[in-house]
Amino acid sequence: MNKINLSYFTLLYFFILIYSVKAQYPTVRERIINLPNFDEKTLHYGYFVGVNSYDYKFEYNRDYYVVDKYIDLAVESNTGFNVGLIGDLRINKFFNLRIEPGLIYTQRNIMYPDLPIFESDNLKREIKSTYIHLPLLIKMSAKRINNFKPYLTFGFSMDYNLSSNSNSTDDNLSNVFRTVSKNINYELGLGFDFYLYYFKFSPSIRGIFSTQNELIPDFNENSPWTSNIKKMFTRGFVLNFTFE
Repeated sequence: MNKINLSYFTLLYFFILIYSVKAQYPTVRERIINLPNFDEKTLHYGYFVGVNSYDYKFEYNRDYYVVDKYIDLAVESNTGFNVGLIGDLRINKFFNLRIEPGLIYTQRNIMYPDLPIFESDNLKREIKSTYIHLPLLIKMSAKRINNFKPYLTFGFSMDYNLSSNSNSTDDNLSNVFRTVSKNINYELGLGFDFYLYYFKFSPSIRGIFSTQNELIPDFNENSPWTSNIKKMFTRGFVLNFTFE
């Protein structure tokens, strides 16, 4: 499943949920309430599993690839997976402070244009990342409707890349594309709480946006692989399934 299909499927799923909720608001009927006191807990825990699709956003130098026309770099995204724990601190009825330490595995392939300055049989750079992901988030919830509640999340996170090659003595001459080992990100997300008989189930989607340049230039300052890239930022799309 590529990034486009994953994104379309996820967005369609959440649009259907949002439409069904909107339709229910005017005609809410009383039902058996599961876990009626769950949200009154000061502190509770959980875990999550999910999938992801990561990309890069590039900023180029002014004279980037001076050929017949501007040619952008392409990024081939692969579907990765996420797993982690949740700690939730209740602030009030509508706001919670959450920490969600987890492990994120993903892979991106940078595809260079077929130009004479590159080796035509070596235009692909594989970048595999295994992140220890440490987000600190605010969860802003709507009013609970029977056994359902929508919410938004926003906050910041830090990533430690266990697969980083930032200290490597090789660069793109040896087919090694180097990136930094630490990232600082901001995050925005949307989710839904479903109160089941024994636990709360929460599917959510989230965007992760790096705030710092992740590129480590090649040792040769005129390297065609990195000299034309001014900055490079991670853009991630995550679908999580939470159990609390």
